Amino acid sequence: MRNPLSKLVTELEPSGIRRFFDMASTMKNVISLGVGEPDFDTPWHVREEGIYSLEKGRTFYTSNAGLQELKEEICKYLKRRFSLSYIDKQILVTVGGSEAIDVGLRAMLNPGDEVIIPEPCFVAYLPCVKMAGGVPVRLPLEEKDGFKLTKKKLLSAITDKTKIVILPFPNNPTGAVMTAEELQIIADIIKERDLFVLSDEIYSELTYERKHVSIASLPGMAERTVVINGFSKSYAMTGWRIGYAAGPEEIIKQMIKIHQYVIMCAPTTSQYAAVEALQNGDSDIARMRESYDARRRFLVKELNDMGIPCSMPQGAFYVFPNISRFGMNSEEFATKLLNQEGVAVVPGSAFGDSGDGFLRISYAYSIESLKVALEKIQKFIDTIS
Repeated sequence: MRNPLSKLVTELEPSGIRRFFDMASTMKNVISLGVGEPDFDTPWHVREEGIYSLEKGRTFYTSNAGLQELKEEICKYLKRRFSLSYIDKQILVTVGGSEAIDVGLRAMLNPGDEVIIPEPCFVAYLPCVKMAGGVPVRLPLEEKDGFKLTKKKLLSAITDKTKIVILPFPNNPTGAVMTAEELQIIADIIKERDLFVLSDEIYSELTYERKHVSIASLPGMAERTVVINGFSKSYAMTGWRIGYAAGPEEIIKQMIKIHQYVIMCAPTTSQYAAVEALQNGDSDIARMRESYDARRRFLVKELNDMGIPCSMPQGAFYVFPNISRFGMNSEEFATKLLNQEGVAVVPGSAFGDSGDGFLRISYAYSIESLKVALEKIQKFIDTIS
C-alpha cells in the first residue's frame, strides 16, 4: 500500500511546548507555569451575552467574513485603541488568531517566497509558512538587543526572494515590545524593499510601560500590513476561539476565500460574545492588565534575587530568564526541574534555537501559585549550584 501521508506534514516538527507538556501531564502534583492562557474567567457580561445568543436561537451560520456588527465593532475598537483606520470589508473574523496567521500566509505566498521569522517566537509561524509553500528564514534575535528586531538584523536576512516579514510583538516568549521609533526604522526598510508585514498583535493590550503601537499605524504601512489580533489574551476568551485579521481589502478578500472553504465561519455564539467584549470590556482589560503587572514585577524580582538573571518584560505575560550559567541547555534544565521538583516551565529552545539558554515562565497565575513554584525553583538550583 502506498504511503497515505503527506511528506510535507510528516516532516514538520511537533510543537516543542506540547511535547514537553505531554510529559508533564503524566505526572502528579505538577505546578505548571507554562501555559499561555489567562487564569481569569471570561468576564461575566461576555459569557452572559453568549448564553443569551443561544437562548435566542442564534445557532445559524454567519456570513463567511463574520457578523457585520462584529466587524464594525472591531473597526471602532482598532481606531479607539490603536489609531488604526479600517472599514468592514478590511476585516475577517477567524477561529482564533492562529487561523488568521494561517490563511494570511496562504493568501499571500507563492511557492518559494521567503518569509522572515524573528526568533524566539510563537511556534506556529514556521510550520504555517511551510504549509503555505513559503520558505521560512529564521532570524535569531539577541538578549543584548532586548530581543527586538533591529535594522542590521533585518537587512541581513532580506534577499530578492523575501516577500513577508513577521512581526511578533509584543513577543511570546520574551515579552519584548517595539517602540514607535524602532518600528519606524523597520517600516522604512519594508517600504524601500517593497515587502509586506504580518503583524501578530494578539498581546497588544498587555503592555506595561507604554501603549502598544501597531506598525500599520505608521505612514505608508497600512497597505503593506495584515494585523492579526483576537480575544483570547485581552478578554480571557481562549476557549471561545475567536480572532480576526485586518488589512488591505485585496488581501482580506483572498483570505475570506480560503476561510470560506475550510471553516465557513467563526462560531456564531463566540461572535456575539465578542461584540459585547468590544463594546463594554475596556475595564476588564485594565483590571487584568493591572494584575499581570503586579505578578510581572514580583516574578522578575524574585528570579533575580535567587541568581537567575531576568530582564523586565514590557508586554505579554511571560518572563524569559537566562539559565545558561547553570551549564545546561534549556531542555535539560526544564526536564530536571520537572522531574525533581514538579514545576513545569517551557524550554526557551521550543521557540527557536536562539531561545536556548532561557526558559519561558508564564505569570498568568496567581501570586500564591508563583510563590510556591519559586520556592521549588530555589530548592532545585540549590542542588545544582
